[in-house]
Amino acid sequence: MQKHMNHILGKKNQITLISGILIATAFITKWTTGNMSIFTWALIIASLLGALPIAIQAIQALRVKVVSIDVLVTIAVIGAFLIKNYEESAIVTFLFLFGAFLELRTLNKTRSAIKALTEMAPESALKKMENGEFEEVEVDEVDVGDVLLVKTGAKIPVDGTVLSGEGHINESSITGESLPVGKEKDSKVYAGTILENGTIQIVADRVGEDTTFGKIIELVEEAQDSKSAAERFIDRFSKYYTPAVLVLAFVVWLVSRDVELAITILVLGCPGALVIGVPVSNVAGIGNGARHGVLLKGSEVINDFGRASTMVFDKTGTLTVGNPAVSETVYYTDDIDKVLGYLASIERESDHPLAKAVLQKIGDTSYSPVENTEVVKGGGIVATVDGHRVAVGNVALMEKENVILDEKAIDDLERFIKNGNSLVLTSVDGELKVLMGVRDQIRPGVKEDLQRLKDLGVKNLVMLSGDNQGTVDVVSRELGLTEAYGNMLPEDKSAYIKKLKEEGQIVAFVGDGVNDSPSLALANIGIAMGSGTDVAIETSDVVLMNSDFGRLPHALGLTKAISRNMKQNIFIAIGVVLVLLASVFFSEWMNMSIGMLVHEGSILVVIINGMRLLRYRLRNKNLKT
Repeated sequence: MQKHMNHILGKKNQITLISGILIATAFITKWTTGNMSIFTWALIIASLLGALPIAIQAIQALRVKVVSIDVLVTIAVIGAFLIKNYEESAIVTFLFLFGAFLELRTLNKTRSAIKALTEMAPESALKKMENGEFEEVEVDEVDVGDVLLVKTGAKIPVDGTVLSGEGHINESSITGESLPVGKEKDSKVYAGTILENGTIQIVADRVGEDTTFGKIIELVEEAQDSKSAAERFIDRFSKYYTPAVLVLAFVVWLVSRDVELAITILVLGCPGALVIGVPVSNVAGIGNGARHGVLLKGSEVINDFGRASTMVFDKTGTLTVGNPAVSETVYYTDDIDKVLGYLASIERESDHPLAKAVLQKIGDTSYSPVENTEVVKGGGIVATVDGHRVAVGNVALMEKENVILDEKAIDDLERFIKNGNSLVLTSVDGELKVLMGVRDQIRPGVKEDLQRLKDLGVKNLVMLSGDNQGTVDVVSRELGLTEAYGNMLPEDKSAYIKKLKEEGQIVAFVGDGVNDSPSLALANIGIAMGSGTDVAIETSDVVLMNSDFGRLPHALGLTKAISRNMKQNIFIAIGVVLVLLASVFFSEWMNMSIGMLVHEGSILVVIINGMRLLRYRLRNKNLKT
């Protein structure tokens, strides 16, 4: 029996087509030949045929104790058939089936982002075998540690590290960034990305569902399947609303003894648009985020994020690039090239972040042998270079080396410190030659992005950092933040967020997803800056792929647009039902066929309205959708 039911449901589209042809045949015959026998029998067959899949779905719903829309339509069609209103029964079944077909087809478009992601999943790989040759194997046969060959135009099959070769990879499926990224030895690569040019060999670090790509698909699918508070409310509402429509129709029949009126109420009271309206908004919105490098992990996140009143930011790696760079330089010598050569000779032997920043600033230069190197704890380095005693470090080291700092040098030092720099001084034979200010650079475009967040309704922008208060204040002034606190340990950040929540604020915390995990977990919305790192994906509610801060305003604007879209769909759905029911009692023209047509039309309207979110982009000037 169940097998036959499933077979009929599998042929639902064909049944819809045949039903439509029969109805068309009935009316064409009536209008052209006036043959009422063909007219009547064509409508009877169309009614019975169209009612089959609807009745099966109604039975399946009743088996799990749910009074679904299919139950209402089935009762209405049976009633219309019994009172020999074959036109109504045939047209209602056809419209219901055809509407379901259009709904499914239209709704599938809202899942286009996930479908596109799934289709990007690699299926095979060129694996290095024991004989040293590369053979094509199924991607499921690749294990961690295997060496793989990737040629131009091929998909990267796993997360891995480049062993040899160079090329440019399109990582848009992971990061949302359309520009290809250059890769060379020791670079990280991700499954599902495409090697646009070059040839590389990689070693597999993560395979299958453990890859970044696999986790992204899993997360987005879970998010789309999750239900928000609004959806859960509508589910509960529908559970009681649908039986209430049945009761209303029965009461109307008892009072009026008008079977057709009661049947019409059953059709018009179907809450289809209400049931589908909120989920389609969520699905389309989350799909949009996935295409733009923003992972929204569930419907609850959308609701909370859209209402965020305070955003708290970690500094290093979030508001700033995370890589110190030389921001200011003053020379106290005419022989600049020689002194920079001495400085570079010493710094290239250090792995300190400031040393890397200095070397990057100097660039190509001539190096000299370094002898008698002495590392001064908390001060810097002293060494002999080309017969000269060279000291590189902070002010304390200069004082220890008896380097005289004149009035100009002292003024420069104060200015550098005021600007939030860490100081690197270089002396040669006891004389100050170079002063460099090193600081972490603010991310390009962050100031504009923060202003966009304000325009979107975020009242407070707060920065918490482990750096000294002076450096924090400089960044805060430059970015126009509401508050900024330095010398904050991870537990201090968590305590501050807890305090804000106790004050009734809805708090979003934006961090790098590593040492900020407690704060990410504690905030109402944890937002991780990370190129698909495990910790970022697992501890946060929102992930900005590729550590792109510029995606944050888009993410916030998107969640607000989703919430607005949900409310619009609920208003449309309830409004249409109320208008239809009112029309039954207060108009002459309303009947079952017109009601079903409007009912199915309202479902398509809310779906199409939800689909607008697929095209959502936050505009630069006008922040509305």
